[in-house]
Parts: sequence; structure tokens; C-alpha cells
Amino acid sequence: MEAIGKNGDQDPPVKVSDPEQDESTADGDGRPNGSPADTPKDSFSYGDKKDRRKPLSFLRELPGLIIIAFLLALLIKSFLVQAFYIPSQSMEPTLEVGDRVLVNKVVLRFREPHRGEVIVFENPQAIEPDRNPLSAFWHWLTEGLGFASNPEKDFIKRVIGLPGETIEVNRGKVLIDGKPIDEPYLNAQEDLSDFGPFKVPEDQFFMMGDNRANSQDSRSTLGPIPKEKIVGKAFIVLWPPSRFEWEPSD
Repeated sequence: MEAIGKNGDQDPPVKVSDPEQDESTADGDGRPNGSPADTPKDSFSYGDKKDRRKPLSFLRELPGLIIIAFLLALLIKSFLVQAFYIPSQSMEPTLEVGDRVLVNKVVLRFREPHRGEVIVFENPQAIEPDRNPLSAFWHWLTEGLGFASNPEKDFIKRVIGLPGETIEVNRGKVLIDGKPIDEPYLNAQEDLSDFGPFKVPEDQFFMMGDNRANSQDSRSTLGPIPKEKIVGKAFIVLWPPSRFEWEPSD
């Protein structure tokens, strides 16, 4: 006879579990067969979808990566290292036309240039053309990435005279304060020119090319170079690979 509740309703029948039946209908981890955990996974299909997403994800991120690379290149160019193209014969044989050198823009912020170092500097006589904001940004961008350069704006020469020294050239031989200096880096073409004597002003440097017979430098319209016009010190010939060289100063 079935039990009757207080309200006259019949209680639901009590289901007694059968341990043997439970064993036959359960997985090894105790979950009943047919549970969501037992639904077979198509691992190959899932992996294929994941693999297909990787190229698409990379393509979506590519524009951002390119922009970041450009910004890093511009920051490096502005504050640390810059590449320069050699457009003339004025530094032969140390640097030849077509060479590309890297210039350290940091080191000379902490010390004075030394005699004999190869230095990149801005032309103190150069006059920047008027540009609208868009043109100025484009010029800064292309110049910063090495796509454009103005051979009349930046020069690369060797430091010969230091501030306060008196420099004189006598038939091609350089004298500093009346004493000749050794210059093993000079071009084989003999230079018999004369210059000076000339006293280098304070905070300025006297620059000369290694190809003395074919160099526009401090002996001509450039004059001595103010320290604030110095860009940096050339420390490596990067291109072409056959001319790769550290410290192209000797």
C-alpha cells in the first residue's frame, strides 16, 4: 500500500538504485554515460580551425606592427643612430662614393670630438626652404627612414683643428700651433695648397676631407663648424658588405 501524505496526496514512489546497474551505466570517472563530458571531440577539426585563424590574426596585426617599426626607426634615427650616404669623393680613400655609414648621435653629447675622428655635421650656411606642415612631415619622415637626403645639408669630414688651436696648411702639410701632424689616412693625390694661419674659435671645430685636393671643408665657404651643428661620430661602414669596417677614422 502506498503512503498517503498529510494533504491526502500520494508520495512519489522511491527509486532504489541498483549498484550493479549503476556500474554498467557509468563511465570510469563516475559520470553517467551520455553526459556532455562523454560527447566525442573532433580534435582535428578544432585544430584546423585554430591553424586557419593564425594567418588571419597575423594579417590583422601587420599594419600595427609596421607602424610600430616605423616609429621605432624614427626614434632611433632622431636620438641614437642614423645612416648616411656618401655622395662625394671628399673622404676617399677612407669613405668612397656610395658607402653608407652609421653615425653615433649619443657619444658626442657627453664629450668633445677628438682630432682625427670622422664627424657628420650640418652645413652652417644651409637655409631650410619654407614648407607647409604636410610637406615638412613628409620630408622628416623620408629623411628619417633614409629614403631622401640633401648632400648640401649634411657633410662628413675629419676633425683636424680643435677650439683655440691655430691651424696652418703649408703646401698641403697641416700644422697645429706650428707643429706638423701625422695623417696616414690622406688620399694619394698630392695637395700643395696653402691656408692660414687661422685660430679656431671657441666651441668650433676645423674640418677637412681626406681627399684634400677635392674637398669642400673648413678651408672654404663652410668655415669652422659650431659644436651645435655636429650630428655625430661615424663608427661603422655598413654598406657595401665588401667595405664593412668598424671605426673608419684611421
